[in-house]
Amino acid sequence: MADYELLTLDRRDDGVAVITLANGKVNALSQELLAEIRVAVGELTADLPGAVVVTGGDRLLAAGADISQFGGPDEAAKIAEGFHSTLDALAALPRFVIAAVSGYALGGGCELALACDYRIASEKAVFGQPEILLGIIPGGGGTQRLPRTIGVSRAKEMCITGRQVRADEALRIGLADEVVAHDQLHERALALATQVAAGALAAQAIAKRVIDEGRSTSLADGLMLERAAFVEVFATEDSQIGVASFLEHGPGKASFTGH
Repeated sequence: MADYELLTLDRRDDGVAVITLANGKVNALSQELLAEIRVAVGELTADLPGAVVVTGGDRLLAAGADISQFGGPDEAAKIAEGFHSTLDALAALPRFVIAAVSGYALGGGCELALACDYRIASEKAVFGQPEILLGIIPGGGGTQRLPRTIGVSRAKEMCITGRQVRADEALRIGLADEVVAHDQLHERALALATQVAAGALAAQAIAKRVIDEGRSTSLADGLMLERAAFVEVFATEDSQIGVASFLEHGPGKASFTGH
């Protein structure tokens, strides 16, 4: 495993990997932290876990980019490239990635959560894209992933006003997928990740890929993707195990290998 200074990467015995950001009081997403996340994602890609949880401290996931690294257009290009390469790699992991959001997820922190497959928020969580208050716009995927998650009108309102969204509203508009008591956040995220990690991992990876690819195409083309993937998944070992287990024992009794 790599040596990390701004995050921890914990591989648990139950197949779950936990990335915990640890960059000072606000977990600023500096270029150095983004580089470490890329390394961690590369490490996980090379030796896939069963599921991944991304989290931060007790008060926040991340409060945004490191504003001290801002400058002119040249610096902006480097910052955007750093965010996009990191979050695209995280989003492309062929495993279910859960964001556990304890408090603030603002700017780049919100964009980090959006790059995950599922967001569990504590009742104290706050989401937002406040870049407009600095006279700039989101540069880590917020203008693209946010409208795909909550709809175009709501995304425009959040990005253009910089308004922050608390957990109850985030759940209502689909920015959060679950809201739990603050002291139950990590327990719930790990429980879901453990459940997923024990499942049919090859089929999960195929399902995630087809859903993500289908979002940027027509329904007809998406259905063609699904048809091909449906054939593909029947070549996996888990499909044979799952079908045989269903016929012999009924649903929900299979013990999958992940292949």
